Amino acid sequence: MKTMVLDIGGTAIKSAVYEDGSLIDIQETPTEAWLGGNHVVKRAEEILFSYKKKYSFDRIGISTAGQVDSATGTIIYANKNIPGYTGTKLKNIFEEDFCLPTAVENDVNAAAIGEAVFGAGQNKENFACLTYGTGVGGAMFLRGSLYSGSSYSAGEFGAIVTHPEDRCPQKDMFSGCYEQYASVTALVRRAKELDPSLSDGRILFRHLGEPSVAHLIDEWIMEIVYGLVTITHMLNPSCIILGGGIMEQDYVLEHVQKKLYENIMPSFRNVKIKKAALGNRAGMLGAAVIR
Repeated sequence: MKTMVLDIGGTAIKSAVYEDGSLIDIQETPTEAWLGGNHVVKRAEEILFSYKKKYSFDRIGISTAGQVDSATGTIIYANKNIPGYTGTKLKNIFEEDFCLPTAVENDVNAAAIGEAVFGAGQNKENFACLTYGTGVGGAMFLRGSLYSGSSYSAGEFGAIVTHPEDRCPQKDMFSGCYEQYASVTALVRRAKELDPSLSDGRILFRHLGEPSVAHLIDEWIMEIVYGLVTITHMLNPSCIILGGGIMEQDYVLEHVQKKLYENIMPSFRNVKIKKAALGNRAGMLGAAVIR
C-alpha cells in the first residue's frame, strides 16, 4: 500500500510517497505562505496531481502547520504566517479532489508520531517533542499515545509565558511567550542586531568562536531552558526530543542538557535531552502512519 504524504510548513511543502517504512521521491516546494491559505491549498493540490501522474497511491497523509482538529481534518487556528488558513477543511478538500481517504495532523504532532514509531521516541511511553524554527511547536506522548487535549490543541509549548514583563495579549497573544525568545527567528533577530551579516543559524554558528556570538548563543540556550524547566516539572517525561535544523548543532544539545539539570529538582534529572532522529522526514513519516 502506497501513501502520498505532504508536510505543509510556512517555508516549504515537503512531499513523498511512503511504502513499507520508506519514503521515495522526496521533493520540496516553496509554500509562498504569505499569499494565504487558499494559495497554499492550491500548491498542495498541484503537488499531489504531479505525483498522481507517476504513482498509484491508496491514501493521503498530511502534516501541516497550525492547530488541527484531526477528527475532521480542519485547521482550527493558524497564525499570521499563513493568512486565511484558519478554518480550512483540508480533509474534505483532498478527499473530494482525489477520492482517497485522507488524514490530517498538526506538523509537530506528526513529527512526534514519526519519532515514536521510527525515531528517537521508540520504546518511550512518556516524552515531549519540541521543534525550534520560525516558532516553537510542541507535542507530547503520555502512556504511549499522543495527547491531543480536549480540543486537539495540547502541546502549545510556544505559548508558555517566560517573560511576563513583556506580556500584552491585547496586542499580541504570544507577547512574553516562549517562542518569542527561544525560536530560531528570535535568535537570528538578535544576531542581526549584533551583525547584519549573521542572517541565519548556519552562518551564526560558523562564528561561534567569537566571544560576542558565543555569548548571544548562550543567552538563547537559556531561553530554551526556561521553557523546558516548566515542561519537565509539569510532565515528568523520560526524554525530551528537540527538533529543527538548529538542533544539528551539538553545542546546543550539550548545553541545554547541562543547564536544564542545573535548573530542575534532582528528582526530575532522569530526563534525557535527545536530538530528533528523523530530521526533516519526521513530519512526513508521521503523516504516513496516522489514521
